Amino acid sequence: MRTGRRRGGATLTTHIAPSSPEAPARFGFIVSKAVGDAVTRNLVKRRLRAIAATGIAAGFAGTEVVVRALPASASASYSTLQAELLGQLGVAEVL
Repeated sequence: MRTGRRRGGATLTTHIAPSSPEAPARFGFIVSKAVGDAVTRNLVKRRLRAIAATGIAAGFAGTEVVVRALPASASASYSTLQAELLGQLGVAEVL
């Protein structure tokens, strides 16, 4: 992640590193206990996975992405998480 770029927001911090251009994007998610109990953490992870799948389906490729959920993500809506993650990835215009 030292070679990539980092973008932060109110609910998420995203580390993006380039990989081979023809490879699909790979995502990793970090949701710590600071976000909430197990039910809340799993809800946030499921939402982030669904958003990442939307980005991949839209053609986002050639990168490795690590998404760290901040404690504010526990109370954020799906649309808020989606706008922030896709905005940080730079694919908000595609969708």
